[in-house]
Amino acid sequence: MVRALAGAILCLASSAAGGQALDEFLKALDRGDAKVVSAYLDRGLDPNTTNQIGQSALMLAARSGHRGLVALLIERKANVNQRSPHGDTALMLASLAGRLEIARLLVDKGAQVSHDGWAPLHYAAFEGHAELVRFLLDRGADKNALAPNGDSALMLAARGGHGAAARALLHEDADLAIRGRNGETALRIATQRGDGAMVELLRRAGAVD
Repeated sequence: MVRALAGAILCLASSAAGGQALDEFLKALDRGDAKVVSAYLDRGLDPNTTNQIGQSALMLAARSGHRGLVALLIERKANVNQRSPHGDTALMLASLAGRLEIARLLVDKGAQVSHDGWAPLHYAAFEGHAELVRFLLDRGADKNALAPNGDSALMLAARGGHGAAARALLHEDADLAIRGRNGETALRIATQRGDGAMVELLRRAGAVD
């Protein structure tokens, strides 16, 4: 009985210490503290450690724009294609946040540019990050891939009124005729939004509805 109680106390203490270490590690990631992150990795912390919602250390560093940490984690064998429970990858979060240089690093280290479901190009187009859109297209992103909501990257750019991102997609001949779940095209989306500039851009590219 005494031994069992002692074992339980040691287990709880170890769990508490582990939780505190994880919390400190995540805080160091958030502020971009490479020294502290490196120290925890030296002590054996898994570079693919996740936070409470399943986002990996690499995802968090990429989203926050800490290129040095991204490089460090990759060097320590972090999985560049690890996915969160929601399907996000480090490259997707970098694309969502407009982190072009981090996206370059991730792709150079093997991050997948195209895959099923939401993809980096969808996120970049949705937020209007035109440079990232151009980069991802140059690296082989599927310009006409449909997101789970039925939208193409061009449709997502139209929804947000992101003319530069739309132009980048049109430059690569993105399909103007793709229709969403309700039959809407990029042109119809722009028309319904009252976005005259986007309507003109799409019509000049040959869109009809």
